[in-house]
Amino acid sequence: MASQRILLTLILLSLTCPWSGIGAEGGGHELTPAPVELFKLGFFSVTNSMVAVWIGAAVIIGLTRLAMRQPKLVPAGLQNFWELVVEQSYEFLVSLLGNDLAKKTYWFFATVFFFILTVNWFGLLPGVGSFGWGVQTADGHFHLTEPWMRGATADVNMTAAMALLFFFLWVVWAVQSNGVGGVLLHIFPVKGHGSSPMAFFLVAVFVFVGLIEIISICIRPVALTFRLYGNVYAGENMIGSMVDSAGYWNVLFLWIVYCFELMVGLVQAFVFALLAAVFTMLICRHDGQGAH
Repeated sequence: MASQRILLTLILLSLTCPWSGIGAEGGGHELTPAPVELFKLGFFSVTNSMVAVWIGAAVIIGLTRLAMRQPKLVPAGLQNFWELVVEQSYEFLVSLLGNDLAKKTYWFFATVFFFILTVNWFGLLPGVGSFGWGVQTADGHFHLTEPWMRGATADVNMTAAMALLFFFLWVVWAVQSNGVGGVLLHIFPVKGHGSSPMAFFLVAVFVFVGLIEIISICIRPVALTFRLYGNVYAGENMIGSMVDSAGYWNVLFLWIVYCFELMVGLVQAFVFALLAAVFTMLICRHDGQGAH
C-alpha cells in the first residue's frame, strides 16, 4: 500500500508540472525564469523542466524496483542500502510526529524528499541546460536558445505544485485528526468566559490571533515554494555565469561552488520535507505524541 502511494505521488508530481508551461519562452545560455516549451501534444505543453521531472521520477522508481527486485530476508547490496535509508528516515519521522501520524504520512514526506533531492542533483549534471536548439551567431559561435532540459526545482511552477499538493494533504490530515471543529478550535482557541469586559476583550484578542494564524497558514505554501525555487534557481544561475565568464584559472573555485551546490540540493530537499512535517505536526499532533 505504501509503495502504491509513493508511486501515485510521483505521478501526481509529474502531472502537475504542465503548469510549468505558463510563461514558457526561449532564452540565452543563462537559466531563464520561465521554462522552454519543447513541443505540444494537442493542448498538452511539454517543457524542458517536465523532462527533468519525468527523468527524476523514473530514476527513483527504477532504483526502487532494482533494489527490491528479488528481496532477501538478509538484505545485501542495493537492497541493504535502500532499506537502511527508508528505516532511518522513518525513525526520524516517528521521533517528530509520533508513530500513528508518521505511519499515515511517511509515504508523502519520503517521496517528496527523494524526489527533490534527485531533481536537484540532476539539474547539476554536466549537459543539463547545455544541449538543445539554438542559432549560429555572426561571429560563428553557437547560441543556445532552447535547452532540452533544466533543473525542475528551478521552475517556480514545479515548486508551487509540490507546495499546493502538500497544503491539500495538510488540510485532509488536519480534519482526519481533529475534525472540522477541532481545526477551528486550534486556530481560534477562544478562552474568554463570562460577560465581563475583560472576557469580551480576551475573546476579541483570540479571534484576532486566529485571523493571524489563518494568514500564517496561507503563507506556508508560498514560503515552501519560493524557498526551494530561490535557492536552486540562484545556484544554477551562479554556476552558469561562472562557466560563461570563467577562465581556466578559477576552475578549482568553480568545482568548490559546484560541490557546495550539491550540498545545497540535499539541504533544500531536507528543509522542504522537514518544514512540511513540522507544519503537519503542529496541527495534527495531540498531547503525548511525538518528541518534545
